[in-house]
Amino acid sequence: MAWIRKAFDFFLFSSLYISLCAVLMTWQSSYLLHLRFSTDYYWFVFFATICSYNFHWYLTPLSETASERTVWSHHHKNTHLLFYFAGVVGSVIFFYKLRQHWFALFFATLLTFLYSAPKIPLPFFRFLKQVAIGKTIFLATVWSYVTAILPVFIAGQHFNHEMKWFGASRFFLIYGICIIFDYRDRANDKEEGIRSMVNYFDETGVDRLFVFSMVAFVVFTVGLLFSHLSLISVITLLVPGIILFAIYTRAKHSVSDYLYYFVLDGLMMLSGLLMAILPI
Repeated sequence: MAWIRKAFDFFLFSSLYISLCAVLMTWQSSYLLHLRFSTDYYWFVFFATICSYNFHWYLTPLSETASERTVWSHHHKNTHLLFYFAGVVGSVIFFYKLRQHWFALFFATLLTFLYSAPKIPLPFFRFLKQVAIGKTIFLATVWSYVTAILPVFIAGQHFNHEMKWFGASRFFLIYGICIIFDYRDRANDKEEGIRSMVNYFDETGVDRLFVFSMVAFVVFTVGLLFSHLSLISVITLLVPGIILFAIYTRAKHSVSDYLYYFVLDGLMMLSGLLMAILPI
């Protein structure tokens, strides 16, 4: 059944999977916060994610400690390039359709570009590697902004208590996931000259940072009980955090790309998937 493995690798490593995760996370925000906006924004999120991730992996060099995904990317440069241009075209089309929100969308685009910019082989962009200490926080912020904060702007709503706490809950869940990614990538980051916060901590420090993120996630999620969210909705939001905490030790020392790019990335959209398929 080698073709199934190849098809799954293509779906996962071409970033189609993470792009669908982003769309589902955006839908969950609209569902829980009762936001109404054009489906054009979902398409923008999908194509922007395709564009960003394929750009990132196209620029990722093949190192001595390369993961399976990095090797796949090295052998499928043309695929990344094709998906990148498709993402650019799609993003531009739906950016235009949503042009009344151009500033908020441009800010999201700029943040997304800056995350991958240090990989561009030009002197100015290489300089960004030296100031990327907070890249884990930066990535979690981009994801939270695009899937939880920007939808509020697109819907023309003002932020209330519930929206702020939901955004914080999502940020700390994603941040906890990013910590594990950064811990795994610390050797490659040092090799590429990227300064990551996790590289400044020993293992105990990383563990404490992760626990802090999970505690903050629980606090902000449980805090949503003081809004109109039901108990079952809050419990559903807590599920991915519980799973993440349970697999933390194993994930931190694993080298499986399937664990990282399918399971861990999938945890970001798990509660949204449960809400979509269950009567919650």
